[in-house]
Amino acid sequence: MFYNAKNGNLKIGNTDMDYISFGTGKRVFIMIPGLGDGMMTVKGKALPFAWEYRKFAKDFTVYLFSRKNELEEGYSIRDMARDLKIAMDKLRIEKADIMGVSQGGMIAEYMAIDYPEVVNKLILVVTVGRQNECIQSNVKRWIELAEQNRYGEAMKDITVRMYTPEYIQRYRLILGVLGLFPGPKNKIRFLRMAKSCAEHSLYEELREIKAPTLIVGGERDQTVTGEASKEIAEQIDNCELYMYAEYGHGLYSEAKDFNQRVYDFLLK
Repeated sequence: MFYNAKNGNLKIGNTDMDYISFGTGKRVFIMIPGLGDGMMTVKGKALPFAWEYRKFAKDFTVYLFSRKNELEEGYSIRDMARDLKIAMDKLRIEKADIMGVSQGGMIAEYMAIDYPEVVNKLILVVTVGRQNECIQSNVKRWIELAEQNRYGEAMKDITVRMYTPEYIQRYRLILGVLGLFPGPKNKIRFLRMAKSCAEHSLYEELREIKAPTLIVGGERDQTVTGEASKEIAEQIDNCELYMYAEYGHGLYSEAKDFNQRVYDFLLK
């Protein structure tokens, strides 16, 4: 199989969780996707992710975990971290480098705070430690659109706030298809994930993070703001902050050196 790419599923409580893995390295590298996972999980996507992140395949065994497929009412970011830890235990992963993007970064923060023994190095990408007006406004709008089943509009709005105009123009035909998105299989799951984003706040607890941490933000971030990354860096002693002046929330797709930057941090 290409880069040893595999699709998997785990039983978690009364429901299940989709995940994928690839690579053959001895170190484990866990990636946690953002709120987009509420629209579509990683199920069946082992091959495209293995190709996109092939840089890591030799030195790491890489895992990407979705949230559970059924989320109880009041399900929080902290609960997501708890269930990720359960998934790690089931796969006998004792320690890992962990990278979280956007909402995935919020989960990663709780992993480093609640389960420090399993976190080797931590990477927080375009994420937050506390609420701000930008996050609240965006999440409220996306929830309203989802409740009205206006998913095409929601996807267009998310796209505009994620990527730079230059990127949108370059891939306008591909990104335009997002406007036709019919919606997630589980609307309640997305709404509960979105609500948890709007309630996430652990700014003071960030001081408890001891793992070596790389924080990556974008000065043009219209989803959570670039200031959110800088605020996190103020709270974590053992951290490095890198801000992309030219990119926003989708910097992990736009910045050609992003994977190399993460790779270098993990191996130094």
